[in-house]
Amino acid sequence: MDVLDRQLMFLGGSLLCAGIGSVTDVRERRIPNFVTGPAIVAGLMLHAISGGWRGLGDAALAGVIAGGIFLIFFLAGGMGAGDVKLMTAVGCFSGLSALPLVVISTAIAGAVFALAIGIYNRRLGETLRNVVDLLEHHGRHGLKPHPDLTLSNARTLRLPFALPIAAGCLYTLCTLAWEAHP
Repeated sequence: MDVLDRQLMFLGGSLLCAGIGSVTDVRERRIPNFVTGPAIVAGLMLHAISGGWRGLGDAALAGVIAGGIFLIFFLAGGMGAGDVKLMTAVGCFSGLSALPLVVISTAIAGAVFALAIGIYNRRLGETLRNVVDLLEHHGRHGLKPHPDLTLSNARTLRLPFALPIAAGCLYTLCTLAWEAHP
């Protein structure tokens, strides 16, 4: 199996993990540890089997980077811990080489989904004002959660963020598959 085929296999694992996380996130509004824990281990093992210690190290570093990026949003009150653990698992599966595209496409998908939810709920103006308020708040107060715009406020619109994570994985998988077989 060549490098590109292995990368597609890793991204398939990322997509499967994010897909399962999406189902539970939409249904239950949470991503349970029994989804993320085994996925982290599976991603690490898959990389260790295919790439030895270097593969394991790269997968672990990718998981730490992906989870660390999303941990920032958790600390700021805008994301659940399950999302952070899911992104860690996706990082462990995808590995370092695909991680930048996975993270960027996930962020873009999250923005698009948030706009769609705002439009669907006829609260786009409020959503955009909230984004500005959040940026101003965090610009002044760092990672301190906003007093009103957090997950603990039941009046705010919610986005099951596993969906954008899955969309980011799907986009990355399709992009790499397209490049591999034009």
